[in-house]
Amino acid sequence: MAVKIRLTRKGTKKKPFYRIVAADIESPRDGKFLELLGTYDPMVEPNAITLKEDRIKYWLGEGAKLSNTVQSILKQKGVSHA
Repeated sequence: MAVKIRLTRKGTKKKPFYRIVAADIESPRDGKFLELLGTYDPMVEPNAITLKEDRIKYWLGEGAKLSNTVQSILKQKGVSHA
């Protein structure tokens, strides 16, 4: 099973709120996921980001791929993903 760390959208229309999750690569965007790894709220200034860094590193160690958006969020927070 291929795993991807990506965002799922929550919140209402014009007020998005995102969860950072580890999900099977074939599951839909807002569908079933394996583990909740953090949150991202773009509606507040500065953007509110919470991460479970140890779990993100675990999934990366297991071979999970990052979406482009999550990769930029991790870079912004200073979490190394190499």
